[in-house]
This record gives sequence, structure tokens and C-alpha cells, in this order.
Amino acid sequence: MSQDEHYMQRCLQLASNGLGRVRPNPLVGCVVVKDGVVVSEGFHQKYGENHAERNALLRLDDETARGATLYVNLEPCSHYGHTPPCADLVIEKGIAKVVCCNDDPNPQVAGRGFEKLQNAGIEVVRHVMAEEGRRLNRRFFTFMEKRRPYIILKWAESADGYMAPDYKPYWISTKEERRLSHKWRTEEAAILVGSQTYLDDKPQLTARLWSGENPVPIVLDRRRRLNELPEGWMRLRSETVGEAVEEIYRAGLQSVIVEGGRKILDAFIEAGLYDEVRVFHGKEKFGTGLKAPMVPVDNVQVTTKEIVFFRGKD
Repeated sequence: MSQDEHYMQRCLQLASNGLGRVRPNPLVGCVVVKDGVVVSEGFHQKYGENHAERNALLRLDDETARGATLYVNLEPCSHYGHTPPCADLVIEKGIAKVVCCNDDPNPQVAGRGFEKLQNAGIEVVRHVMAEEGRRLNRRFFTFMEKRRPYIILKWAESADGYMAPDYKPYWISTKEERRLSHKWRTEEAAILVGSQTYLDDKPQLTARLWSGENPVPIVLDRRRRLNELPEGWMRLRSETVGEAVEEIYRAGLQSVIVEGGRKILDAFIEAGLYDEVRVFHGKEKFGTGLKAPMVPVDNVQVTTKEIVFFRGKD
């Protein structure tokens, strides 16, 4: 591992601390190095507050910052938002070199940050650990580049591939797995179920078993069977899951977990509208009941979609 990769890995580690707290902003970490020593670190901690570069640089006096190298996993912003442009502060502090992981696809930035730095005489090195950076910010990049939310399909199934015995609701996942599932909810912008699941289970779709922000609850009511929904819920009456995804995108929600039911999950799989599949595997065999969805493994491999199976403890 090169020196640049070593410090960039630290940036990515720092950036991950903002997961679930900074959306719809990307996850960003920053490390400032001078004479081979880390003199400051920072990450974007909460939406609307300072970006990673500002958190790192404002801890430094001008003498220490001058001539240092700044590592950051996303191109420094060049526009005014909730905070002033990070590129301006980098220039003001006298940073000599900026090493970056990914270009920012946001049209408000899109190379302008790098251009501003280079025009100020700062050396810019790009695309260090770019693949790892895209993986970390996969929600942000999917939303910006594909103009749709990042989609995670999630369900639990028995050891012999059933979601429920005799088509009745049944807990397959363990308490520990349900806590993990609620942790996942804090990491995504929205969570979606179909109208049948809503009628059968009356789910809360909250992250009550984990500390963090609740996702926006969405029900896809294609057959218009629901009258009233709890406050804060989003009802979609789209005819297809493709149209539903477009509505979620227009609402500015960067990611969504689809938790069922079976018909909704199948519809997303058949449309190829998923980026990850997360499946809890129980130890019990049902023998009959509601079959779990089938994911086309070849499609997962070809499109670099990811499928992860979580198996219960023996």
C-alpha cells in the first residue's frame, strides 16, 4: 500500500462515521499531513453542518496548515450551500497538495473544485482508491449518475426457502438479526412495503431497536386499497415499480430498503431494479408455505449487483 493509499484509507474510515447522519450529502473524511505526520483529521458529521475539510482545517493554525497535504475522499465543493466552499478554505489555509479519491458528480461541483484549486497553484492528485470510494458512497453516486435511489431488497427465509409457513406471518430472523435490520434502517433514506404487507402486519417501519434516524416509510398501494396512513408515511399508487422508483427519486430520497411482500420483491427483481439483496436464513424448515423470491445469480454477477446471505447461528 502506497503512502497516498494509507492516508486515503483513513479518510474512508473517517467518512463512514457519517452514515445515516449526513444524507442527502455524501460521506466524506479528511486527513491533513505535514512532514509525514498527521496534524489534523475531520469528517462530515451531520447534514447542514461543516464538511470534512472544514472540520479538519479549522483545527489548524495557518503556520501548520501552510505547505501541508490534504487527503479527502471526494472533490472539495466549490459552491455555497449550508457552508462556504471548502475549496476556498483549502486555498486560504495555504495547502500545497490535495489528494482525492473521487470526482464529485454533483452538477454544482463536477470538476469546479479541482479547477479552483489548480488555478491557485495547488497540486491535485485524483482517483486514489477510487473504487473503494465509490463503494462507500454508492448511494450518492447511484442517485446522481443513474437518477434513481440505491435499492436494497431484504427478506428472511427458512432453511428450505419459505418466507412464512402456510402463508401466515412468522418470525424467522433472530432478535440479534432484527437489531441488525433496524441498524440498516438508520442507514437508508426510505423503507418500502406493499399494501398487503401493510394490511397483514401493520408494520411501524421504524428503527426502534437501534439508535438513529428513522427512514421515510413508504407503502406501494397499486390497487388503492388503503384509506388512511399514519402521519409521515408516503403512499405511492404507481402502476409499476419503475414508476414508484421515479417517484422516490423525485422526492429526493437517495436509498430505499424494500422489505416486501413477495409480489413487490418479485416485481423489483424482474425489473432488475436492485443493487443489493440481503437475506436472513433461518434454521427451521417449513416444508410448505409462501416461497421466498429467487434472485438470478447470473444477473448478480454480470451487473456487479451484490447478494449477501445472513445465516443464523448454530
